[in-house]
Amino acid sequence: MIKNHLVTIFIVMITTSFYAQQKQVGLGVVGLSHGHVGWILGREDFGDVALVGIVETDLELAKRLAKEYNFSMDLVFETIDEMVAAKNPEAIAAFGNIYEHLAVVEFCAPKGIHVMVEKPLAVSLDHAKKMEELARKHKIHLLTNYETSWYPSNVRAKEILTNGTIGELRKVIVRDGHRGPKNIGVNKEFLEWLTDPVLNGGGAIMDFGCYGANLLTWLHKGKKPNSVTAVTQQLQAENNPRVDDDATIILTYDESMAILQPSWNWPMGRKDMELYGTLGAVYADDRNQFRLRMAEGYDGFKEETFNLEERRSPFDDPFALFAAVILGELRLEPYDPYSLENNIISMEILDAAVQSAKKGETIYVK
Repeated sequence: MIKNHLVTIFIVMITTSFYAQQKQVGLGVVGLSHGHVGWILGREDFGDVALVGIVETDLELAKRLAKEYNFSMDLVFETIDEMVAAKNPEAIAAFGNIYEHLAVVEFCAPKGIHVMVEKPLAVSLDHAKKMEELARKHKIHLLTNYETSWYPSNVRAKEILTNGTIGELRKVIVRDGHRGPKNIGVNKEFLEWLTDPVLNGGGAIMDFGCYGANLLTWLHKGKKPNSVTAVTQQLQAENNPRVDDDATIILTYDESMAILQPSWNWPMGRKDMELYGTLGAVYADDRNQFRLRMAEGYDGFKEETFNLEERRSPFDDPFALFAAVILGELRLEPYDPYSLENNIISMEILDAAVQSAKKGETIYVK
């Protein structure tokens, strides 16, 4: 018993020593109005990221969240200049509206501060290109966080496509969305800019169309579509008077096509993807449930269902991944969903979709 007790103490000492020596990335948060900000405010301390400062001009919002997540108002600054001067963060996570992403990068890039924004990268292709130029000029990491990047089901789908199990890819269908921001009860600060065509760049077409654009660019290893055709509707004018709330986007590639269905009109929240090949299909039904269906005869098939385990760190958490990239412990694969090169192409797709919906015509991608 004494021996076992000593072994336990030894293990605890080694573990404690490891975390004490582990390099932490000092992270600043700019903006608190994004509904996803709880991911960092309520995150456990894993020893990889230290929240050093917050920028928020709405002090009532900051106080409300400070009470909810138990952080000190001493961390809160009214300007990014003040926070960076006082706290010297190595990285910034942007949790304000999408229009502000460009301003965050304009401030951070010349100072060598790495940036991660919530999806999508920007409100427009013009903003995205300016951000790309700054990131490359000043050699900072500029990542975009998509929840679907963490999904084991999406990773398995790409593995099966790559190894040829379902044959050559012919069609992709991606469906994302929920009942709408107001209907699901997002906070008022989030709702104000989500339904603003300037601050969000559009409605559902931007908010959820970006997921499909991002996944398609990843699946196609950076290959752009030949054409983009989009139709939008406003089915909840009382809730979303200034933006679309339903969209269908059709993309053509040389040997396949894709259909994206971003919507604020689904009866339930969803983020799912279907890949159809010449031999079979895969269904990433949600984060963990995955189905493989192989064709048999005319309309027969054999289907297997898998409940997948979560991915291993740092691929199960955006901040762990951000820290690993900054510290040089991880190098993203080409056109990874988080990567800048992926998200520039994703913005080209979204830009073409918005143009197509406005003009009522197909946009051919250069």
